[in-house]
Amino acid sequence: MSQSPPDPSSAKPAQPDLSGLQLDTLAVRAGIHRSQFAEHSEAMYLTSSYVFDNAQQAADAFQKGTEGRNVYSRFTNPTVTAFEERLAALEGAECCVATASGMSAILAITMALFKAGDHVIISQGVFGSTVQLFTNFFEKFGVEVSFVPPTDPMAWQKAVKPNTKMFFVETPSNPLTEVSDIGALSEIAHRAGAVLIVDNCFCSPALQRPLEFGADIIIHSATKYLDGQGRVLGGAVLGSRKLIHAPMLQFMRNAGPTMSPFNAWVCLKGLETLGVRMEAHSARALALATWLEQHPKVARVFYPGLESHPQHALAMRQQKSGGGVVSFEVKGGREAAWRAIDATRLLSITGNLGDVKTTITHPATTTHGRLPQAARDAAGVSEGLIRIAVGLEAVVDVQNDLARGLNG
Repeated sequence: MSQSPPDPSSAKPAQPDLSGLQLDTLAVRAGIHRSQFAEHSEAMYLTSSYVFDNAQQAADAFQKGTEGRNVYSRFTNPTVTAFEERLAALEGAECCVATASGMSAILAITMALFKAGDHVIISQGVFGSTVQLFTNFFEKFGVEVSFVPPTDPMAWQKAVKPNTKMFFVETPSNPLTEVSDIGALSEIAHRAGAVLIVDNCFCSPALQRPLEFGADIIIHSATKYLDGQGRVLGGAVLGSRKLIHAPMLQFMRNAGPTMSPFNAWVCLKGLETLGVRMEAHSARALALATWLEQHPKVARVFYPGLESHPQHALAMRQQKSGGGVVSFEVKGGREAAWRAIDATRLLSITGNLGDVKTTITHPATTTHGRLPQAARDAAGVSEGLIRIAVGLEAVVDVQNDLARGLNG
């Protein structure tokens, strides 16, 4: 015999007071809206559409975008909303819009805010697909693009034009972990009437909150540390409600680079352990970077947590720790790099990062392999460079696995 749903009016408020709570608490308590069934674990709403009480209610929702009313899951879904609210709480942002992937997040905010004839300035140290998106697609539609070194604020200043509308930077960068001064870039961008967009993928809000340093918009590939186990794709755009809510909602509604409810639920649950995972990733990465720095076959190590890193002091001001990504250059170029990678038996040879399993890749022929040689040279992506995203294995096992190729 089935039971009737409980009276929702008798239940406690679904959303507790989140003011003043710490990140680890927000990671498990923000974004909870319980249904009439009073579930403890967040529900997953796998539905494409929503039912209205009458024709007028449906017309209002479709025409006026009634606040709080789900209309169609291409742009409104309860599970996706829960993920957005939780991530916004962690970043200290007013608004978050989730997307299908990190790249679709960049696409969506650029299409929503900018137009043909605008000029954007981008760090040379960004993910290869980000370079491809701007040079192969946005330039084709009349957006002017300039690339500058990520760590030289004066270069950004010199690149400013009357039509400059956006600064875009990854910090730390992929794959060299170069650290940009968010505050300095923010001042330059705002003087020029431009917005500063920061890709916070490598740190996540557990280690860095760019809005606190003057950034206007944050980009995430939720595929990485927000999920944390390499299970699903996802992305997000965060910032002030005034800046991103209406433009992003309009673009998502009509173009549809939508995060699925299932992927949103996976990332929502991944956020619950974000703080403890990033602490563990960082501790293991620092230990591995320190070990690599002493290895005779390694020419140079790139890791913000090392005192030898050129922007170490800046990183320690902006970040809680160095993060989980370590890159290093081996002596002997591509041949030596491939030999070290191929000799591993434990590490996963894959271009993804942010997983509990340690991953290893050769950026010059994978993540940045489609870039022209000149662009790779400008970004410092050499043939001997190896990128490791340190997982949660015992670090001594990762060291022993790398030693197979490095010592050979």
